[in-house]
Amino acid sequence: MPSEIFRKDKTCCNFCLEKSDIFSCLNQDELGVIGDNRSEVHFKAGELIFKQGTPAAHLLCLTKGMVKIYIEGYDNKNLIIGIVKPIEYILGPGIYVDSKHHYSAVAMEDSIACLVDANVFKTLIHTNTAFADEFIRKVSQLSIYNFEQFISLTQKQMPGRIADVILYLSERIYNSPSFTTNLSRQDIADMSGMSKESAIRILKEFRDEKIIAVEGNTFEILNQESLQKISQTG
Repeated sequence: MPSEIFRKDKTCCNFCLEKSDIFSCLNQDELGVIGDNRSEVHFKAGELIFKQGTPAAHLLCLTKGMVKIYIEGYDNKNLIIGIVKPIEYILGPGIYVDSKHHYSAVAMEDSIACLVDANVFKTLIHTNTAFADEFIRKVSQLSIYNFEQFISLTQKQMPGRIADVILYLSERIYNSPSFTTNLSRQDIADMSGMSKESAIRILKEFRDEKIIAVEGNTFEILNQESLQKISQTG
């Protein structure tokens, strides 16, 4: 169970500065409905937020921290399909299909999220076309990234896959060529669809070739052009 759960009053969503941009399409009354049907939940680093196969009853909007989402595969092998940072939301496709989670989510660091009843979210989708359009745009962006990820995993050699992971972290998550991450080497392997040993070996090759600098969990891209080329050629 989450460490702490707080019920918020329904007016707080109107004044909250930590809400996903999709909620900018909602008026004050609609934000009040969301506020009246939400709970603020605090998760500790490493805590399971939800597990693949369990009932999906909420939209989760991350307001603090970082979350990794992953598919649990066969033989205890996981595939990390993305990282969620503030201020973004998590709403799996199962809410519209079988009311189940089709991936798991774990807090990478101490995190805070707002959980909103999925039925309230569905009602707003039906009644507010601008909100629905923004939601579809977000889902489409995620689909495009997933298509790119499938190409990387199925058509690129291991160096190209590791290059893609580093560029993803640099450009989409940390917004810097130098970053410190809570991801383990196993996590990096799970993002690139390879063994931990292979991921470590390729990271060492990149470091020896002075493409990146690595010190523990701190990474720095030293040669962006070379890294991009490895990504493109696979």
